[in-house]
Amino acid sequence: MRKTHYIAFLSVVTLISVLIGCKGNKPAPVSERIAKAWTASKVNEGTVTVYTKGGTANVRNYGSFKLDLSQAPTVRYTEFDGNTFVGKYSVPADNRLVLTDLTPSPTGANGTIEFTINSIDDSSVTLTRTTTSQKTGGTTNVYTLTNP
Repeated sequence: MRKTHYIAFLSVVTLISVLIGCKGNKPAPVSERIAKAWTASKVNEGTVTVYTKGGTANVRNYGSFKLDLSQAPTVRYTEFDGNTFVGKYSVPADNRLVLTDLTPSPTGANGTIEFTINSIDDSSVTLTRTTTSQKTGGTTNVYTLTNP
């Protein structure tokens, strides 16, 4: 009888240990995962894909596009035409990225550009600009960015 209690006790302890060990890792917050230097992999202006990294039929060259969020809260934002803006960034919600106090002020942006974070993982992020871009003819742009 004593042996049965001992086996039952060990079984319960083992089961509890396995359940505790299978807790799984919680992903880092979006504000930490986004804090990298990102470059354009694919860009849609409106519904048209205008740039694919390595593509030969690109409508526009986003090769110089860069969104550097690696020095929080400072942002260095370089548009496709090579113009660079420096300011601050915040991630007020898991699906929002806001660039503020950009100098010089981007055309039509009053120093602020906001994006919706559509998806993010360790090596890529997809952002949709919440306002239209005057530089691209008033289109709402979707950026798929990678961290090389």
